[in-house]
Amino acid sequence: MIDYSVMFGEYSVTISTGEAAMRADRAALSGRFDVAVIGAGVVGSAIARRFALAGARVAVIEKADDVLDGASKGNSAILHTGFDAPPGSLEQACIAAGYEEYLAIHGRMNLPLIRSGALVIAWTEEEEALLPALIEQAHRNGVTDVEPFDRAALHALEPGLGAGARAAFRVPREYLIDPWSAPHAYLLQAIAHGAEVLRGAEVTAATRDGDWRLHTGKGHVTAGLVINAAGNYGDLVDDLLIGARDFHIRPRKGQFIVYDKPAAALAGHILLPVPNKVTKGIVVCRTAFGNLLVGPTAEDQDNRSLAELVPETLAALKQRGEEILPGLKQHEVTAIYAGLRPATEFKDYCIKAHEGRGVITVGGIRSTGLSAALGIAQHVGRLAGLAFTPPEPIWPQMPGLSEYHPRDWQSTGHGGVVCHCEMVTRREILAALNGPLPARSLAGLKRRTRVTMGRCQGFFCSAELSRLTEGHFDRPMTEAAE
Repeated sequence: MIDYSVMFGEYSVTISTGEAAMRADRAALSGRFDVAVIGAGVVGSAIARRFALAGARVAVIEKADDVLDGASKGNSAILHTGFDAPPGSLEQACIAAGYEEYLAIHGRMNLPLIRSGALVIAWTEEEEALLPALIEQAHRNGVTDVEPFDRAALHALEPGLGAGARAAFRVPREYLIDPWSAPHAYLLQAIAHGAEVLRGAEVTAATRDGDWRLHTGKGHVTAGLVINAAGNYGDLVDDLLIGARDFHIRPRKGQFIVYDKPAAALAGHILLPVPNKVTKGIVVCRTAFGNLLVGPTAEDQDNRSLAELVPETLAALKQRGEEILPGLKQHEVTAIYAGLRPATEFKDYCIKAHEGRGVITVGGIRSTGLSAALGIAQHVGRLAGLAFTPPEPIWPQMPGLSEYHPRDWQSTGHGGVVCHCEMVTRREILAALNGPLPARSLAGLKRRTRVTMGRCQGFFCSAELSRLTEGHFDRPMTEAAE
């Protein structure tokens, strides 16, 4: 991979190019791949990275126009210790391994890590009675530094909490991270090691005669091993590959509310409820981008692609947020969004190597996928058992998007600020449009730079963004709103 500077008018942008810079925008893929990963969400990206770093030739096939456009586009952006995962479960093991690997690599890739700690708060007498068992569960999961707080100590620690908070325990090693820089970094590292990415290419058929031949709207892909990381479509892809499924996806919708940046001062910790059998419940926490988030809800549905916002549900969510932090009543909501997580009939992850078929299924990765992704990739690598010659690692550097770390607008030569709500520079936008994994939609550009995420939701900067993105998106901004 070669870095070079390109002039866009008077502005200079450093772009990674050469063969690596072309591998994310193929019109079709040719030749034989050792591994084909179906799905370019956080889990698929981490798996692609793991195999590329091991020396495999990797193809990543994504049905959407851009990566991270499925379940991975909406989450709470927490790096989770797994203190509340079922002890002995595959989920718990993958979270623990993923957590440790993220801590080990984040500095080398300029990925943010914002220590906040979490408080698991009881709001009723029944919930308070459950706290000792949850603390014991955390200990069994290797998270031994949790500490209990009675009502007085809890309110002294978080004075903005509602009066109904009765007791809590603190998990000090929970972190806030950027939900999108991490998977982008995983995929960029895979690309730097030879992985190729095919976007806008749904797998419509598959045949196997020694190697797999995966048919897409952009031609076929030949691979020895296929890894199904298709998220909300994982069971359908298993049907296509092996004619059977071991689980059934029924997406669980989560709606979120995002408050304006001044609201972030109301809470220092990630505020968690006592979990129940269905969901971890409503979380209130700061975001890496300087806002305060409330959510998600947990609503099972049949539609795998559409996450509709429901005004009545959002109103109830807002009310609950204001019960947790009454000070939120004085702050404005700047954004609402919803995501779908691939829930199944099972509590644990559904990861399986189909013996003799050249397929590994990675399904049912629900709300903990961001924390567990690197650990899941380790597990899948062991299941595959493939031996290659690892290359010398290349470590791509991600742009700094965290509100709690230096940003590009604070340096010189950035070409001016385009998105003033989120302080996104022209240089950042041009780099995201012309780098090794270029944005192919406004949503993709948003996840790479923070454009249109602020108070005005793109009202001020959309005209300039339309000019800058001309010729880069599959659907120009002038033709269809994102």
